[in-house]
Amino acid sequence: MDTSPAFPVRLIDGYRDFVTGRMPIERDRFEELARRGQSPSIMVIGCCDSRVSPEVIFDAHPGEMFVVRNIANLIPAYDATQGLCHGVFAALEFAVQVLKVGHIIVLGHAHCGGIRAYAEHGPALSPADSIHQWMSMIAPAAELAGPADEPEYLTRLERASIAVSLANLMSFPYVAEAVQRGDLALHGTWFDVATGQVFVRDGADYLEITTVA
Repeated sequence: MDTSPAFPVRLIDGYRDFVTGRMPIERDRFEELARRGQSPSIMVIGCCDSRVSPEVIFDAHPGEMFVVRNIANLIPAYDATQGLCHGVFAALEFAVQVLKVGHIIVLGHAHCGGIRAYAEHGPALSPADSIHQWMSMIAPAAELAGPADEPEYLTRLERASIAVSLANLMSFPYVAEAVQRGDLALHGTWFDVATGQVFVRDGADYLEITTVA
């Protein structure tokens, strides 16, 4: 007797819609992607948050974006001496060195649970305390965000964290070299969950994406 949990009905229904709706429309694209492999020009490093799907936000087709997601869209700084094999590092190396993407977008967002966890530093959720250990990387962002008791602190911390991740990207030699050659551009973006607006980092400011030339 099979005692495994039933597969989520919502996903079965969604798959049926995909097979009967989107797949016929995208069939040629899928067949071409299967034949020649992927060649996206854009990498997106986003948050695991279920409300912030890059493919939905940018209405992307299959094969258009190479997406990596983690808690709070963080990018650790490069350190060749640690000998670590990190998922973000591996994905970044593949995107830049193999896929030759022309753009890397760090996609942060409003109401980020990871950012809030860092700011409030509540109790550990497990003996490993994985969330707080992971979020400790944004300590430099907290210095940029200003006093925690001021209004909109979490928003400032979310955006400061994006700035730190962009700086960390430039600590990877092959990223810095590609940027200096003009082959790669780095972008910071912030998604407002409530309104659906995306803002692009422009120096110290964030501009609504449709206003950027």
